[in-house]
Amino acid sequence: MSTPRKGRDFIARHGETVFNAAARLQGDFPHTPLTRAGFAQADEIGRALLDLLGARPALTLWSSSSGRALQTLAVIAEHLQLDWHAARTDGRLVEIGMGAWGGRYYADVIEDVGPVITAEGLLRPAPDGELYDAIAHRVGGWASDTADDEGDRLVIMHGISSRVLRGLLTGAAVHPEFAAPIAPGLPQGSVVLIEQGRETIPHLGAGHAPA
Repeated sequence: MSTPRKGRDFIARHGETVFNAAARLQGDFPHTPLTRAGFAQADEIGRALLDLLGARPALTLWSSSSGRALQTLAVIAEHLQLDWHAARTDGRLVEIGMGAWGGRYYADVIEDVGPVITAEGLLRPAPDGELYDAIAHRVGGWASDTADDEGDRLVIMHGISSRVLRGLLTGAAVHPEFAAPIAPGLPQGSVVLIEQGRETIPHLGAGHAPA
């Protein structure tokens, strides 16, 4: 992004899901429910943001259209005493599309094609899946279209797509293999704060799944 937004962006990963717990590739599946651990992670985000912002903060709520992101947001909104129904959703905030690998067990895909997670915790695109420059195009489009949003906002997203959005918003270097700016990975249930192109981590989650 060439001009940082005036307000602050709190960008969070959703909590653990049943797919994460079963070690299945999730990608852009529209709804894979949170586990009890996932709800606990959402609670932790809510408490952390409540401590930081107080009750009923002036905060615009945004979410991926995926059910797991909306479930996470519902818990956080309850802690902040904000109306979940006022949240805005956008399909451009969903997770990387995994093509034919979506829904399969990691172990089965690895047996077929070899490692699918890099040392940096990035998912290798499936042969018919979404490439990282395509993710950058869609999340960057959302960022450009909402650049004039006033005030602070909370955005609930996913492991890979949030790393690309964070990379764009902070001016990260383009990844030499995946041709997109990608920020470092964070555990599920983490929240970053991006202000004027600089990122800090007000809460580090307890999750572990790469995406």
